[in-house]
Amino acid sequence: MVQRYDDYGDIAVDPVTGLYRLGANGPSLSTAIAAAGATKRRIALLHIDVDMFRSINTNMGEQIGDQALAAIAQRLRKAMPRDGWLWRLGSDEFVMGIGYRPGELDGAALAELLRDAFETPLSIPPYTLPMTLSIGIAIFPDHAQNAASLLAKAEEALRQVKEEGLNSIGLYTAMPERPGGNEGFAERFVEALDNSELKLFYQPLINAHDGGLCGFGALLRWDTAGHGLLRPSRFLEEVERVGLSARLGIWVAESAVSQVARWRAQGLDYLSISVHLSGALLAQPDCVDRIGELLHGFDLPGDALEFEVSESVLAMDAHQVYDTLVGLRGLGSTLTVQDFGLGGLSFAALAQYPLDRLKIDRSFIRNVASDPRSAAIVRGIIAMGHQLGMKVTAKGVESEAELGFLRRSHCDFFQGYLFSQPLPAEDMGDLVRKRFLLPGAFAATRPERTLLLLDDEENVLRSLVRLFRRDGYNILTANSVSEAFDLLASNSAQVIVSDQRMADMSGTEFLARVRDLYPDTIRMVLSGYTDLATITEAINHGAIYRFLTKPWNDDELREHIQAAFRTWERRAAGEAVY
Repeated sequence: MVQRYDDYGDIAVDPVTGLYRLGANGPSLSTAIAAAGATKRRIALLHIDVDMFRSINTNMGEQIGDQALAAIAQRLRKAMPRDGWLWRLGSDEFVMGIGYRPGELDGAALAELLRDAFETPLSIPPYTLPMTLSIGIAIFPDHAQNAASLLAKAEEALRQVKEEGLNSIGLYTAMPERPGGNEGFAERFVEALDNSELKLFYQPLINAHDGGLCGFGALLRWDTAGHGLLRPSRFLEEVERVGLSARLGIWVAESAVSQVARWRAQGLDYLSISVHLSGALLAQPDCVDRIGELLHGFDLPGDALEFEVSESVLAMDAHQVYDTLVGLRGLGSTLTVQDFGLGGLSFAALAQYPLDRLKIDRSFIRNVASDPRSAAIVRGIIAMGHQLGMKVTAKGVESEAELGFLRRSHCDFFQGYLFSQPLPAEDMGDLVRKRFLLPGAFAATRPERTLLLLDDEENVLRSLVRLFRRDGYNILTANSVSEAFDLLASNSAQVIVSDQRMADMSGTEFLARVRDLYPDTIRMVLSGYTDLATITEAINHGAIYRFLTKPWNDDELREHIQAAFRTWERRAAGEAVY
């Protein structure tokens, strides 16, 4: 997996990124560990992998790939604390370390800072490259006592993280012991089922119509004595190997039905629970009968359950799977394609099954507020689902910007940490009673004329706000491009005025992306710097409507903005605008 230092010979500094290579004459991890041991500090070691980086070299060439690596290294270095260490490990992987005491920045917090640093895509002309990181974390002395072992544990943590998807962070956890090979694991897992070690956590499902709680997604956890809560990626493969998938599937369905019955007995008859249905259980001829008996035993209608099916199962084109899905739908249950877009399911296969919903994976959503390609993919999935008569659920919604974009794109349901992390049923009381978990994000529509102002100089923004406030606009202000994208995702702005020279992106480049994301907006540059070639190209390509100069005449600038709103309104009314 990893290209080691030895592959580079004796070169200490990587010529592409300017970073020391691990093991070269730069910061010494062994020395850092020795110092930490003497001062009672911990060390967090982060093994960082740039997701999907190989596609850049493949599709755009190694020159662009090297430029991207240099930019990635620069962002990592900028986000790293002053007393941290950063090495290039090889290929698209890096290692970062930090020493800390209780109450100081630790490995998990540092990993979040690194992910935040990559919220804005890289600009490598002529490309805009969205980037995400997967990060495995190991801690000295908790997980290892020396440099070699700590590196190995961090790499193992990364491997565990990558099994769960992209753009993830994970702390090293030892794998559960499996005495006697597969046979021993089977016995141990059956014991876990009998001893109530398997648990369901629940994450709210939110209806886009009113922002109300309408159900929960059930997430499986194994509460082990020595290793804490294990996610399914840590043990499901072994469960499948020993032939216990169907038994586990029935246990999950029984637990979910029992819980939703308790909630409905409390008068919460609008709640349903979605559970994953494994291929092994789907392929059993008596699957529908067993689910039907389960629902009957708890006196529940079929719509109390939503079954999520993976693309890989649907791609098998098995007659029994098809018959089972038809039967489950006949019970009244909802059928959903889980993590749509990751499994290579053909459109023909998608159309032939009796399916009700698509669930979009988090990896497609994370950049929708700022990246036109991500936005186009998500809009395309939503439109395709609707054309097929299906509802669409967005999984992993983590910010109001993402939620705003998805609402404007007519997504039907939302699930993610923005509303709540997964919790055991006994901790769900407040959420269930509240029902509307984020009312502010689903507020009534804002004033008709909304103006977005982007400038990285605070005094300029204050002057513009004072000037335009008299005209009655709803005014949004942003100091950075990323903040502007977040505001656009959550608000319907008709007119946008941007500075040209900013630290993270030029105004014309920002407005070109806005054109792709929100083509109906009226986009203007207000700048004291004039690059005629750039401005002319932006106007010719439709990125900007007008270029205005600083310093400005108040009355003239107000008239330009009023004219821009009038132009937007005429376009919205279908009138020809020249």
